[in-house]
Amino acid sequence: MISRDRVQAVIDRVRPFIQADGGDIELVDVSGNRASVRMMGNCVGCPSAHLTLHLGLESVLREELPALRQEERALTVEH
Repeated sequence: MISRDRVQAVIDRVRPFIQADGGDIELVDVSGNRASVRMMGNCVGCPSAHLTLHLGLESVLREELPALRQEERALTVEH
């Protein structure tokens, strides 16, 4: 099981890159080995948001939190 604090720490490191393009990200929930986030600002409706989320944030989370490596879909987006 992953901790909310550890997921939040990773999000806080990635957030400045997202904010640089006018977007933002918020941690909504951590349950078991999965996390839910909310994309905001310019990320809403952006065709690249999916890539940012899964190739950026999710890959960093998987590197730093081994429990996430076991999950097929470790990160979900809340609207």
